[in-house]
Amino acid sequence: MTEDLRITGSVVVPGSELTERFSRSSGPGGQGVNTASSRVELLLDVAASPSLPEPLRARLLERLAPRLVDGVVTVVASEHRNQLANRRAAHVRLTALLRDAAAPPGPRRRPTRATRGSQERRLTGKKQRGEIKRGRQGRSGGRGSFLD
Repeated sequence: MTEDLRITGSVVVPGSELTERFSRSSGPGGQGVNTASSRVELLLDVAASPSLPEPLRARLLERLAPRLVDGVVTVVASEHRNQLANRRAAHVRLTALLRDAAAPPGPRRRPTRATRGSQERRLTGKKQRGEIKRGRQGRSGGRGSFLD
């Protein structure tokens, strides 16, 4: 049985809603890499989870949409040699992913206007750059003066 995931202070996903799958890892491990199933896939069905409140579920489905397959989010861990360490890594990774997606949206951006000074600095910089480029042109109007 897997351990519970605490997403926020009041929202906890019980371990019974999580699914773990194990397979052979492609990383380090010597001869044991061919026999030990140390790679861990941790799955959570976000769309059907009864422990997620409806507003939070909608936010998670919207923000995790690129990662979801039929409403299920999957996290893979295979960087460690043993299964227990990979299980811990997958739990930490899934918890962080869900916390980031569940965070409330930031404040709306207030549209601002450029100051007069910044506009003038921008235009003088553009004029100086144009003068530099104009100074590079030869007497023949800038077409192949090295052949004349």
